[in-house]
Amino acid sequence: MKQEQIDALREQPIGDGLLLIGGQWQPASDGGRLPVSSPIDGRSLCHLAAAAPADVDLAVRAARRSFESGVWSRMAPSERKKVLNRIADRIEAHHAELAVLGVRDNGTEIAMAWNAEPGSAAATFRYYAECVDKINGEIAPTPDGVLGLVHKEPVGVVAAIVPWNFPLMIGSWKIAPALAAGNSVVLKPSEEASLSLLRLAQLCLDAGLPEGVLNVVTGAGQITGDALAHHMDVDLITFTGSGPVGRQLMRASAQSNLKRVYLELGGKSPNIVFEDAPDLATAAKKSAMAIFRNSGQVCVAGSRLLVQRSVHDAFVEQLQNIAKALRVGDPLDVTTEVGAVSNARQLERNQRMLATAQQQGAQLRCGGNVIEPVPGGSYMRPAVLAGVQAEMEVAQQEVFGPVLAVMPFDDESHAVKLANGTAYGLASGVWTSNLSRAHRMVRAIKAGVVHVNTYGGSDLTVPLGGVRQSGNAHDKSLHALDKFLELKTAWIQL
Repeated sequence: MKQEQIDALREQPIGDGLLLIGGQWQPASDGGRLPVSSPIDGRSLCHLAAAAPADVDLAVRAARRSFESGVWSRMAPSERKKVLNRIADRIEAHHAELAVLGVRDNGTEIAMAWNAEPGSAAATFRYYAECVDKINGEIAPTPDGVLGLVHKEPVGVVAAIVPWNFPLMIGSWKIAPALAAGNSVVLKPSEEASLSLLRLAQLCLDAGLPEGVLNVVTGAGQITGDALAHHMDVDLITFTGSGPVGRQLMRASAQSNLKRVYLELGGKSPNIVFEDAPDLATAAKKSAMAIFRNSGQVCVAGSRLLVQRSVHDAFVEQLQNIAKALRVGDPLDVTTEVGAVSNARQLERNQRMLATAQQQGAQLRCGGNVIEPVPGGSYMRPAVLAGVQAEMEVAQQEVFGPVLAVMPFDDESHAVKLANGTAYGLASGVWTSNLSRAHRMVRAIKAGVVHVNTYGGSDLTVPLGGVRQSGNAHDKSLHALDKFLELKTAWIQL
């Protein structure tokens, strides 16, 4: 990653986005469009096609036709594998273009986006390409004279609804396993960050993915997303986003065809530092980036820092110094450590949550102020709040911004009580040199992911998903394939 390479792409013209339906790029049927501006500097980038319900219906019909035709669903697994690997090849060939395009759209710092977006997407398509010809059925242990077979078949038409914070990475986590299992997909990116996924869709066509197997409908969630969620011919929704939208999707399923709904929702993840952490300086650095990278716009962000009282003050001081030193600025500068807040509405929410926390008694130890390192952009300094109480809004609700809530604890049982004291259960972290304690905490914390002496960094070999109000789905790993497959029993009398 070189600054010269990034700068060469910084001002590359971006054409208006179109819908991809049945292999053809086309405008919305009613001519609807949505403006796209960059959080880097507030400048207009382009327009997106705003898909109307009629366009969503066309996309679902195209996906159904492609699925029933067998052009992909019944293609030999070895051939599907080749196509998925070619998609990965094309992502790698356009790595810089995709990374810069995504940053211009959502403001993630390029140092993070470089690998987290195209790097992760290419790896995801390769991972699931290798799974295609290893999806096996079963022979049941039946009595003599009976043959019991369990077939694994693709579900059918999958709707994938993707958020704005890591669109290419999260989109690939959904698209790649769905395609590997033989499904056809209708993708609905966030209207806040659609550009890299539109480019990915073209790369998929270039790689030989048959027409209609991947369709893309852009537009507002209240219109485009709602039409997709209520469609009677969508078999499954896979979604990453907020709890309120997740609830709407479940209601839409009940009101339509009882389509399966798999949700990866928000979190208020506890990051727990014991006095016997192996290296408190390292823990402080990792804890800072666990919340401040991508301006806190990470679903698994360690947004609640629980520190044992005996080391609390010294640890928070270290953390404050790290937060103050972080370079907030132009996301397309390779030296930037914290990029832009994705949009003005999110910046306003961050400020509102900070103000409420202070009104409720939390102390702002550093940061939190809106700054403008690039004129017209959306930026704020990373904020550290101390004296946070468990019942405060900032300790209970996901901010999705660079706001860290710090809480002291006395002992292991107190830490567990605080850690589990929200409605969420997505991720968590534990810092300790005591192996027995580490295992006890892994068992006790109600979360889908428990990091020990680190935070973040898990790869495709393990699942990502939550419990409680953080959802019911898992992306990544072999387990992600399960939701895209049907089980069919053949009971044969011999």
